[in-house]
Amino acid sequence: MIEDAAAWNRLAALLPEPEALGFRDCWSIGEQEAGLGVLVSGILAHHALISETVRAEISVLAEAWGEREALTPRILQCPGNGAPAELKLIEHDDGTDHEPVDGSGPELAGLFLVPWVGCTRCGQVLMRAHSRESRGDLSYLAHHYVITSPDRATVLRVFPADSVSVAFSALLGYCAEPT
Repeated sequence: MIEDAAAWNRLAALLPEPEALGFRDCWSIGEQEAGLGVLVSGILAHHALISETVRAEISVLAEAWGEREALTPRILQCPGNGAPAELKLIEHDDGTDHEPVDGSGPELAGLFLVPWVGCTRCGQVLMRAHSRESRGDLSYLAHHYVITSPDRATVLRVFPADSVSVAFSALLGYCAEPT
């Protein structure tokens, strides 16, 4: 969903020219990682107001291109527009890692779930599942992406490591589905 050129161009609209042109050019030449830096720097430099949903989108895009850890402090500094949003970026939660929960299955055994993006409509949470490294830190890359119930007690869906955009789309799409 957020890795295609149309979405990249939509995010470029947040920037004034020539930053927008530089950001779009990064897509064209295959420098998405650099482009994300251009995007976040431009938002900060021009005090562009973004919604919480766009903040979460940028974080997911940064995750897809391996830049989330590097860009998160700056993404969190981007000024919000104060409007109600369907998503909220959860970066500092309660400071604890969450062990796999009921219904998690064997693919999550031994992994730790870290809250990441919450849906403000239904309360479901997109989490990253990480292993614990020998030095005690969580792995740099997520092994899976997980959507949990609002109370985070039940795993509803598990996605492979290369499916961050699919997991994000599933979180967005759940509330849009007719009940």
